[in-house]
Amino acid sequence: MPPPLHGQCGRRSPPPINLGHSNSIARHHHHQTRFISHQPSNTNHEILDFFDQLLPQCSSAHHCKQIHSQIVVTGAHRFGFLLARILPVYSRFGLIGYAQRVFNTSPIECLSNILLWNSILRANLSNGYYVEAINIYVRMREQGVLGDGFTLPMVIKAFGFMGRSDLCKIVHCQAFGMGFKDQVHVANELIGMYAKIEETRDARNVFERMSVKSHISWNMMVSCYAQNNDRDGAYEIFKRMEHEGLRPNTVTWTSLLSSHSRCRRHEETMELFNSMMRSGVNASGEVLAVVLSVCAGLGVFDKGRMIHGYVVKGGFENYLFVKNALISMYGNHSDVQGARNLFMEMETKNVESWNSLITSYAKSGFCDEAFQLFSQIEQSDHCPKLRPNVVSWSAIIKGFALKGQANESLEIFRQMQLANIKANSVTIAIVLSASAESAVLKLGREIHGYVIRALMDDNILVENGLINMYTKCGFLREGHLIFQNIDKKDILSWNSMITGYGTHGLGERALTIFDQMIKCGLKPDGVTFIAVLSACSHAGLVVEGRQLFDDMNSQYKIEPQMEHYSCMVDLLGRAGLLQEANEMVRNMPMEPNAYVLGALLNSYRMHENPEIVEETASHILGIDSESTGSYMLLSNIYAESGRWDESAKVRISARTKGLKKNPGQSWIEVKNKVYIFSAGMNMLSGLEGVYGVLEELALQMESEGYIHKNSNILQNDVGEDTELEQ
Repeated sequence: MPPPLHGQCGRRSPPPINLGHSNSIARHHHHQTRFISHQPSNTNHEILDFFDQLLPQCSSAHHCKQIHSQIVVTGAHRFGFLLARILPVYSRFGLIGYAQRVFNTSPIECLSNILLWNSILRANLSNGYYVEAINIYVRMREQGVLGDGFTLPMVIKAFGFMGRSDLCKIVHCQAFGMGFKDQVHVANELIGMYAKIEETRDARNVFERMSVKSHISWNMMVSCYAQNNDRDGAYEIFKRMEHEGLRPNTVTWTSLLSSHSRCRRHEETMELFNSMMRSGVNASGEVLAVVLSVCAGLGVFDKGRMIHGYVVKGGFENYLFVKNALISMYGNHSDVQGARNLFMEMETKNVESWNSLITSYAKSGFCDEAFQLFSQIEQSDHCPKLRPNVVSWSAIIKGFALKGQANESLEIFRQMQLANIKANSVTIAIVLSASAESAVLKLGREIHGYVIRALMDDNILVENGLINMYTKCGFLREGHLIFQNIDKKDILSWNSMITGYGTHGLGERALTIFDQMIKCGLKPDGVTFIAVLSACSHAGLVVEGRQLFDDMNSQYKIEPQMEHYSCMVDLLGRAGLLQEANEMVRNMPMEPNAYVLGALLNSYRMHENPEIVEETASHILGIDSESTGSYMLLSNIYAESGRWDESAKVRISARTKGLKKNPGQSWIEVKNKVYIFSAGMNMLSGLEGVYGVLEELALQMESEGYIHKNSNILQNDVGEDTELEQ
């Protein structure tokens, strides 16, 4: 007999079924089919109710197919609402093809059911089939079925993922035309859609016109600004939210912190985190992951360890993304052992876990160990299906590049291409930087061609890398052409171009680029002033350099740092203004480092003032520095004046401190082969004539005042220069 009545509308409840065994389901279905076939048509609601409650209990795709077959056998597939219940079950098991087939074979009378359309839209959207979802929506409109308050949010989300501004505007107009102007869920999705296509102004217009705003509306707007790296906009909405009496929740704080972190406002991010904790809002795993990344950027290891305590206290230790952030934090502070311990504790690891540890080793200079880890990803017992992704490859490439092993970095990039891993903009920027350091123009041009073919030539990160590569290779015209073609230049674009001209002694052109930057309304940063002051130094533009140095603090509110003083001392020293350079060093608000003193010392050497070297020399010998440049310079000054004992003492002092001089190198590319010249290296066969040319150039430079007459740049006995390398 049928089971007893229950609930509203007098519907009958099916008996409990054990879904753990397919045979029991089959037997139950067989019994139920026999029962159904003998019931009159007025009991259809019992059949539908039975299947309606049975479908959500499916524990496998096989169970779903069995129940679906019974629905067809009983003729229940003629009811649109029941078909709408089948589709999400197939979607849940990843069988989107089956779901689509059910929809396409639906009886004509079912296609007027909005639930069925919404169900197939949701199935496609949840599986990432955005184009298919949009096509279904178009078909729905063609058949005269209007969407409801559930349809439009899904369609709007699909259009947002497509990234087409014109299509987004069309669906926006349709939403308003269908009377959903004041529907909160629709408006929220419109804000999210415009955020994805980086149209914050349109998102803000939707937000401001909402007659009723929910908590989600405010969070969506804060998130919109956060996604587009607009921390000021995010903060403004956040403060308005507080002013209007709405208490920001964890989602709000997460978006706000994320916006500041993405803009590299690390100190402000930490201040906001402290404010959040004082307000009584509990930190989520997402918040802690953001703050951990900020601790890594600030270099505040103690703060990072404190956040680690919050992680343990809050029970977030097993959150995979939090553990990955902890590994990155310890790795960024060169605590590779701590990062490895966290990695080994993880029961479940994803590719991001491996990438975090690989990056930790690579950043700390352990490139060989990082490469070994990289090679172990595919051999992991815990993660048999893992493969190195573009981030894995990029981390290894960057590690070797940072260590100065540009050739190894480029070779790994070639292996990445052979492995059919598509490079992203970050990878290309790293490889371009390695090419620039190697000054191999042919390779740089090949990468430029790859960029064009991959349609990445309008990516700002790649464009900046191309500027850097061409200018370092000496091809300023090509670098400037790329610079001119950038639609939205960022601060790095301007800095790269200024540096390019300055490095090659074209100080006036560097100043012209700086002036253009100011006229465009872009505020220079500390790196900009290092570039432009260095350009003035190389070109001897003393008046302009002085003015720029004064403007730093007075006009642009940038406090001069050690690097800026080093540039100014070099500028004044090269111009022979030794007294002014010396006074600047004395009046610095911080203790001068080896680079500042080295610039001053070089000035004394250039203008033959060995008698006032002693004071600077005592400062240099008393500084705990890893740089050997100042020691070598001081040693050479003593040697040139015949003070061999003092010269030897300086070198012994450097050797005692464990300092090692990297040999200076020059190279030239001839017929696709790079020839490297280094101090102390044996004469390459067939290149003896090069030294004759160098001697002629040296004599010409000396006659024109470009080289010190006592400089032994061509001396064959280079034992003194390479002593620290032995």
